[in-house]
Amino acid sequence: MSRTRTDEKPQQSSAATDEGILHGRAKNLALTGLFLSMAVSMLSMTVVGTSMPIIIADLGGNQAAFTWVVTATMLASAISTPIWGKLADLTSKKVLLQTSLVLFTVGSALAGMAQDPGWLIAFRVFQGLGAGGLGALGQIVLAEIISPRERGKYMGIMGAIMAVSTVGGPLLGGAITDAIGWRWNFYVAAPIAVVAIIVLQRTLHLHTVKRKVQIDYLGAALISAGFASLLIWVTLGGSQFDWWSWETLAMVGGGILLLLIAVFVELRVAEPLIPLHLFKNRTFTMSVIASIAVGLAMFGTSVFLGQYMQLARGKTPTESGLLTIPMMAGVLISSTLVGQIISRTGKWKRYMVAGSFILLIGLIMMGQLRYDTSFWYVGVSMFVLGTGVGLCMQNLVLVVQNTVSPNELGVSSSAVTFFRTIGGTAGMSAMGAMLASQVVTFIKDGMTELAKTNPAALAGAGSLEGGTIPKLAELPGPIRLVVESAYGHAIGDVFLAASPVAIVAIVAILFLPNIPLSSKSAAQQRAELERREAAAAAGLEGPGAASLIESVESVESAESAGEAAAAKTSVSGERSGRTAASAAASPGSRRDHGSSN
Repeated sequence: MSRTRTDEKPQQSSAATDEGILHGRAKNLALTGLFLSMAVSMLSMTVVGTSMPIIIADLGGNQAAFTWVVTATMLASAISTPIWGKLADLTSKKVLLQTSLVLFTVGSALAGMAQDPGWLIAFRVFQGLGAGGLGALGQIVLAEIISPRERGKYMGIMGAIMAVSTVGGPLLGGAITDAIGWRWNFYVAAPIAVVAIIVLQRTLHLHTVKRKVQIDYLGAALISAGFASLLIWVTLGGSQFDWWSWETLAMVGGGILLLLIAVFVELRVAEPLIPLHLFKNRTFTMSVIASIAVGLAMFGTSVFLGQYMQLARGKTPTESGLLTIPMMAGVLISSTLVGQIISRTGKWKRYMVAGSFILLIGLIMMGQLRYDTSFWYVGVSMFVLGTGVGLCMQNLVLVVQNTVSPNELGVSSSAVTFFRTIGGTAGMSAMGAMLASQVVTFIKDGMTELAKTNPAALAGAGSLEGGTIPKLAELPGPIRLVVESAYGHAIGDVFLAASPVAIVAIVAILFLPNIPLSSKSAAQQRAELERREAAAAAGLEGPGAASLIESVESVESAESAGEAAAAKTSVSGERSGRTAASAAASPGSRRDHGSSN
C-alpha cells in the first residue's frame, strides 16, 4: 500500500506543475505579453498628463474639474483593485487580465469623445475600472511565474516600463495635442492593447484552481461610498462650502460611518473584499501604511508637475513632457538598478529605507518651487523625488507577496495597490483643494497689486472669473505674469505641505520585518502545498512524506535547468530504495533474510 501511494503522488504533482509552472522560452513569452499589457495601462494614463490643462480649458472646466478628471479614474481603479484581486484567487487570471485590457481600451475611446467635463469624468471611471485590473493582475501574474528572490529584477523591469511610459506618454501626448488635437491621446494605446490581448492568449498558460466565486458586493459598495464621500468633501471643502459646516458633518460623518459598517461586513462575509486578518501580518500592515505615502508622492507629482510647467512656466504640452524627464529618469534608474541588486543579493530593506529618506528630501526640495525657479534646480528636485519613489513603490508589493500564502496572493497584492491608490487619490484631492484655494488667494493679491501699479492692464482680467483654468497664451502680459506667479507659488506650497507623509513612510519601512526572499514562485509554493495535503490524505507522514516532496521538488528544479533525465533516475532510485527498505522491514522479509543466513 505504501508503494502505491508513493507511485501515484509524483504523477499528480507533475501534472500540476506542468500546467502551473513556466520555464525558459515559455516564461519569457508570457512575460512579454504581461509587460505589454502594463505598457498599455501606463501609456494611456500618462499620455494625457501634459495635455490636461488644455483639455480642461477647452471643455470649460475649473480646478475642481481638473482634479476630478484624475481623481475619478484613480478612485475607480482603487475600488475595483481588490475585486480584481479576489477574482484572481478564485478564477482564471489570464481571462481577467484580458477583460481588464478590453474595458480599459473601451473607456479610453469613449473618454476621447467627451464634450464637457462631466462626460470626460464619467468615462474616465471606465478607464479606472480597467486600470485597477491591469495594475493588480500584472503583479499577481508575475508572482505566479517568478519567485520573490528572482522577482526583484522583474519588478525593476516593471518600474522601467512605468518610467519609459511615463516619459514617452507625456512627450507623445504633447506632440499629438500640438499636431492633431488632444482627443487622439485617448486612442493611441488601442493598437498596443490588441497586440497584448493576442500575445497573452497565445503565451500565458497558468494552472487555474477554480473556486466558487463569491464577490462581496455589499462591502465593495460600502467601501466605495465611504471613500467617495470623504474625497468629495476634500475636493469641495473651502470652495463650495465652509470647512466647518453641515455639509462637512454629513460627508465626513457619513463616510466614516459607511467605512465602519464595511469593517463589520468584511468580518462576517465568507469571501471578504479585503480580509482583515491580513492586518495581523506586520509586513502587510507596514507596507500598506508606507504605500499610502508613496502613492501620494507618485500620483500627486505626476498631476501637478504638468500644471507647474504649463501654468507657472508657460510651456507647451510637448515642452512640459520633456521637462519632466528627470523625474522619470530617477524612477527608471533606481528601480531597475536596485531590482537587479535585490535579485542577486536577496537584500532589500536597506534600499527601501534609503528610498523613504530620499522621498522626504525630494518633496522638501519640490516645496521650494516658484514661477521663476531655475530649471536646473527643478530638474534635480524631480530626479531626487523620482529616485525615492522608484526605490520604494514596487518593492512594497514584493515584500508582501513574499510573506503571504500563495492562495491569498491576489487579494494581498491588490490590497497594497488599493491603499496606495487610495492614498494617492486622497492626497491628490487634498492637494488639488489646497492648490485651488491658494491660486485664488495669490491671483487676488496679484490683481490688487497690479491695480495700484498698472490699472490699464486689468482690462483682460475677465477671463479669470469663475475659477476656470486660463489659457495663458490669450492673457495680456501683466495678467499672465500674475497667473504664473500664483500657480508657481501655490504648487510649491502644495509639495511642501505633502512632505510630512514621507516621514510616515520612513517609520513604516523601518518597522518592516527583514524577512529573506523566497526562491519559489507562487505556482511552486501552491504545488508544494497540494503535495503535502495529498500526502497527508494518503497516509504518508513524517520522513516518508518529506522525502517524497523533496524528491519531486528536485525533479522540478532539474527540469528548469535542463537536467530532467538525471533527476528522474535519482528519484526512481530513491523510490526503489524506499520499496526495498519497506520489504526488509516486513515480517516476511525478515524470515527470508534469516533463512538465507
